[in-house]
Amino acid sequence: MASLSLSFTPMSLRPPELSSGNGNYGNILRKKPFSVSVAANSPAPPEKPEIELEFIGPKAESDGSYPLETAKEISGEKLLRNIMLDNKIELYATYGKVMNCGGGGSCGTCIVEIIDGKDLLNERTNTELRYLKKKPESWRLACQTIVGNKENSGKVVVQRIPQWKK
Repeated sequence: MASLSLSFTPMSLRPPELSSGNGNYGNILRKKPFSVSVAANSPAPPEKPEIELEFIGPKAESDGSYPLETAKEISGEKLLRNIMLDNKIELYATYGKVMNCGGGGSCGTCIVEIIDGKDLLNERTNTELRYLKKKPESWRLACQTIVGNKENSGKVVVQRIPQWKK
């Protein structure tokens, strides 16, 4: 809420009978200060759309289930790689932990599969088109994938791909 405080000094004429008789009205203006406060409700900023993410682990647990991790991010503000790293979600297999290119799109160690929500991601970049040309359309480089477009919201399901599948 914003507020504004103003001070006014109104002016009024002193009646002529109170002035000297020489036509000089002397102190014709009488001042009485007063204050006015105005409060205005400013509208809340619009909420930014969010993308929910689910990350399915690359290997099944002993009971046959896959580990599942979740995150939420504002649409269009981060790369998938950064979301995973910021949320401590395992992105790289052993080799990738040592040999990744740091997000430059030249190593391919951050390949993931998009199970659901492909329409909430940017189109494949030229780097991805070159690197993934023989891979399924659902495969993406996490370092090249922007999650959302600042206007959309929804859910993206990501499967981390085991190193041997790459």
